[in-house]
Amino acid sequence: MSNLVYITRTSSFLPLEAVGNDTMESVLGMTGDKPSRTRKITLRSNGINSRHYVTDPKTGEVRYTNAQLAAEAVRGLTDETFSIDNIACLSASTSIPDQILPGHGVMVHGELGGKPCEVVTTAGVCAAGATALKYAWLAVSAGEFPNAVATASETASLVLRASRYAAETDHQVASLESRPELAFQKDFLRWMLSDAAGAFLLQDRPATNGLSLRIDWIDVASYANEQPVCMYAGAEKNERGELIGWARFSHEELGRQSILTVKQDVKMLNANIAEYCLEKPLAKIAERRGLRTEHIDWFLPHMSSEYFRPQIVTGLARIGLPIPTERWFTNLSTRGNTGSASIYLMIDELFHSGRLQPGQRILGFVPESGRFTSVFIHLTVV
Repeated sequence: MSNLVYITRTSSFLPLEAVGNDTMESVLGMTGDKPSRTRKITLRSNGINSRHYVTDPKTGEVRYTNAQLAAEAVRGLTDETFSIDNIACLSASTSIPDQILPGHGVMVHGELGGKPCEVVTTAGVCAAGATALKYAWLAVSAGEFPNAVATASETASLVLRASRYAAETDHQVASLESRPELAFQKDFLRWMLSDAAGAFLLQDRPATNGLSLRIDWIDVASYANEQPVCMYAGAEKNERGELIGWARFSHEELGRQSILTVKQDVKMLNANIAEYCLEKPLAKIAERRGLRTEHIDWFLPHMSSEYFRPQIVTGLARIGLPIPTERWFTNLSTRGNTGSASIYLMIDELFHSGRLQPGQRILGFVPESGRFTSVFIHLTVV
């Protein structure tokens, strides 16, 4: 049995005070004991002005674990009418959890306390937050539960510390000046990724007061059958392009080769991101769902960088779905790239902005370059 499901509450949690571009290196540290020569170049391309970190800029103390960050976002959904004890299903996600085992979801549940409930963890990169939302939606839609909480959180800054990265060479800096896409190296990601958590309460009926977001559909498309790995952590590619997991390296190699840092194949990313994460999947979805430009009042693209905005504009036009940029909503400049939590933060900010009206339709777009996956989320304001 398929029932209608509504996002009735949204919440975000941003740790500590916002960190500006001129002070972020004091939090993350300097590679090779020198200020980064690529930081300003990267920031000019990505359009990010501030972000949040779980590390205290004054003391260097880590104030929140990933699980604690998610728990704070979930608590933001509660009040005198809905408590932690009322959660029937918890669907949690992150790109890099605090530990390998146990799963991230049960760690979040442990932080929250409350009563026993069904808990699931979805893994991946940016799309993990959207797949957690899909699980929660399907669970309520199937009639299994009257409600579910979906949450996504990231503490990327903990793997961006200077000690994990080698200093960049003069050759790399010169390359960045002439071709900004080459900035997608280890050092580039230091000035991109940030920390945050978001959460949604899903229920089988709309809220009695205020707005709700009806979930119409969530479509996930993976092109891993056609594309190799592009973005990864805890692994290394060999000379044949095969991904070798962390468990096959010695402890010495893990540090010497920076196996645990986040890496990206920049050439592959720039050549394929628009085609495989936007054009191919959305063209099929638009045909299947009867989607038209005039049907979309708000377009929420998860962009890792403003560098990709022109590619999204071109890609949408190429498949016959040109969405004017005045209908776009993004908070990249003030939140940074918060990975799997990004779509939660965008929806939460728009939901509480006072700009939504009943009947308006929202299209969320979550691309993931891990192995070229994307998620499209269609919501209607009620």
